[in-house]
Amino acid sequence: MLKIGSYNIQKSIGLDARRRPERTLKVISEMDCDVIALQEVDKRFGPRETTLQPELIAELTDYKPVPLAIREGSIGWHGNAILVRRSISIIDFRRLELPTLEPRGAVMADLKIQGQQIRVAAMHLSVVATYRKRQIASLMTQLHSRPYDLPTILVGDLNEWWDTAQSLKMFNPHFQVTTPGRSFPSPMPVASLDRIITSPEFNVLDTGVHRSETARIASDHLPVWASLTLVHKARPTTPAEEATAV
Repeated sequence: MLKIGSYNIQKSIGLDARRRPERTLKVISEMDCDVIALQEVDKRFGPRETTLQPELIAELTDYKPVPLAIREGSIGWHGNAILVRRSISIIDFRRLELPTLEPRGAVMADLKIQGQQIRVAAMHLSVVATYRKRQIASLMTQLHSRPYDLPTILVGDLNEWWDTAQSLKMFNPHFQVTTPGRSFPSPMPVASLDRIITSPEFNVLDTGVHRSETARIASDHLPVWASLTLVHKARPTTPAEEATAV
């Protein structure tokens, strides 16, 4: 079984307006995920350094960051980062540019977990609907530009309020969209902005929103999670595979 999570940490600034990375890492440890995608990890201005220093992550948790950063002092890409348990092998990783009016991006990592290789892509999409659709279209194209050879999980803050939204239908037929529950704003959640999206090789066993006392104040988002099992299912053929089929 694999447990994956997503958490918009709001630059480690809580509802008390205090930046407390130790508090953020406490929430991450409470979740006890194998892999967790983080959004808004880096500071917005200046050198955009991370608010979660690798040394602090190593000291307070059982996680290590996927080495996605291109800026000194960062652990991610446009605020997106992926933490994995220290026992998990990082096979490959990639940064994905997304179209938007402001700097946005997604990140991807190929991981080996309990002898199985999987792909995880993490994202933080635009608050503007038109750009969300463009970003999802770009993400799908980039994911399928290489052979669809690994079971894949997409996770992050999609900034989409409605499960019936046209943007979410763009993940079909390759992925199933799962909404763990209302996660924003953290004191009294009314919106389900954070989602976990899986390829057909996964069964979703359980999902939820982490609502600990610390999580309710550590960020304006509550983190979400899903427990998955890897199964063998038929999957849709991608355009790349169709083009190379004999």
